[in-house]
Amino acid sequence: MKRAAPGTLLLLSTGCRARYAVFDTASPEAHRIANLHWLMLGICVAVAVAVLALLGIALVRRDRGRYSDGSARRVRAVAAGAAVSAFLLLVLLVASVLAGREITAPGGPQALEVRITGHQWWWEISYPGSSPSEEVVTANEIHVPVHRPVRFLLSSGDVIHSFWVPRLNGKKDLIPGRLTRHIFQVDRPGVFRGQCAEFCGYQHAHMGFVVVAEDPARFDAWLAAQRGIAAEPAGPSAVHGRTVFLSSPCVLCHTIRGIGAFGHKAPDLTHVASRTMIAAATLHNTPGNLAGWILDAPRVKPGTRMPPNTLAANDLLDLVAYLESLR
Repeated sequence: MKRAAPGTLLLLSTGCRARYAVFDTASPEAHRIANLHWLMLGICVAVAVAVLALLGIALVRRDRGRYSDGSARRVRAVAAGAAVSAFLLLVLLVASVLAGREITAPGGPQALEVRITGHQWWWEISYPGSSPSEEVVTANEIHVPVHRPVRFLLSSGDVIHSFWVPRLNGKKDLIPGRLTRHIFQVDRPGVFRGQCAEFCGYQHAHMGFVVVAEDPARFDAWLAAQRGIAAEPAGPSAVHGRTVFLSSPCVLCHTIRGIGAFGHKAPDLTHVASRTMIAAATLHNTPGNLAGWILDAPRVKPGTRMPPNTLAANDLLDLVAYLESLR
């Protein structure tokens, strides 16, 4: 398996094409940000070209001795330049304020609410339910329905993080002790890469996530499946793997609903096999990667708080078989 270098943005696909491109927008909010960027870029380029052109004209005319009576002309030139600059700055200010208001709209009562907590270095995602038993908790993979506003309630469990999905909206900081809100609405199904955009420690570059946008019916089916407890293991290997999990240090940090594991310091593993990535979008979710992560997570992500685990070969294989059955 080829490891990504720190800072590398992986291209993912889970049944639909996924591209990482800031200007390949997939939401109204990202489209407004892109339009604002192009407006600012166009004005700045035009100003730079005009300044260089005027500088060239001034140099040529100075060489020809045409500024013998140039005092009044210079005053008029400076005044005109100041007026044009003020007008362009006003245009940029108005465009920026209008774009900011549009991308921070509350989303309305029909908005889906998702709570996200940033940790060093992974993302905890929670979908509140009408009762505590209906709450869905997952990690590093956010599912949302298309054509419906999504309101994210962002917080941090340790240091400042920044939630950023370039193709869907701008950045929003996650601040310890403070709740911030972020809105976007995805226009089409797809898988969109997200990244922590605020340096938060050693593995900041490997604190990624994915947003899976899907049709409302598929999203509802996914959410209903996630509300269930862990499936009963099928086969002796998976049964033994569950025993290995419950007798190992894993149970102190991870939750698997339905088997008596209630750790809250690490990602919920109740449906870990349904996720496309592990280790905060650092590794694809394959049996080999999962086994390597369990044995020596700090080797994959130096500084991660998951310690190495010493397991016999058969125990490791059965534990992976059990985790792979949790869909």
